[in-house]
Amino acid sequence: MGRSGIALLFSTCCAMTAGLGGNALFERAAYAMGDRDKLAIAQLAYAGNWNPRPTAAQRLAWELDKRTSIDTTSDPVAVRLSDEQGLRRYPMLVLSGDQAFTQPDEADVARLRRYVQSGGFLLIDSAEARPSGGFDQSVRTLLKRLFPHEALQRLPEDHVIYKSFYLITIPVGRVAVVPYLEAVMHDGRAAIVYSQNDLGGAWARDNFGQWEHSVYPGGEQQREMAFRLGINLVMYALCLDYKADQVHVPFILRRRQWRP
Repeated sequence: MGRSGIALLFSTCCAMTAGLGGNALFERAAYAMGDRDKLAIAQLAYAGNWNPRPTAAQRLAWELDKRTSIDTTSDPVAVRLSDEQGLRRYPMLVLSGDQAFTQPDEADVARLRRYVQSGGFLLIDSAEARPSGGFDQSVRTLLKRLFPHEALQRLPEDHVIYKSFYLITIPVGRVAVVPYLEAVMHDGRAAIVYSQNDLGGAWARDNFGQWEHSVYPGGEQQREMAFRLGINLVMYALCLDYKADQVHVPFILRRRQWRP
């Protein structure tokens, strides 16, 4: 990953670890960076409707900034697969859409594969919100090309994504058409996560503060759970299995003669 992504990962994990008995200086470190070191949510731009929920990423960034130790930029960034240097600047990419899209060429697929293999995290969010639609079929075709030997599979209910910040029982978005996330597991991690429940539709809010889309069947409580899932996904993208490893923290602190 790029230098800014590494700096963000280090400072974020230090800020979270501070709550376990570290020095308060670590917590401040997450806020002592320039704008280039703040998290920008990067969206993959392609030929087609690549941004069906234009305000969603901005709103998620706002919630991240208010609820966590992650400093975020207010505006998302559009990046294309042809821009390999651009891809490397961001620890997390979002691919969204509401219809079938033209498959990228082999060079672009190779660049995306290198991004994921180098530690990048890809979140795929379907605004189509129905299984087996055009976007869903395009996504599955793309993932087979990316990792032909690592099939898309349901994410286990006990995966750390469901507890990286909030405790999540059922992953939902604007809708709840499927009660699970899917993932491509690569090098021992969920490198690509796919939601068919239109997370962006639950996050989207206009400049007047009005929610752009109704959320059903669970209403505003479901919208809140969609935000919590989004925050968990970002936390996982930055810190991977940090939460799962917390069982070892007291032992580590004793070995270093620190007190939790």
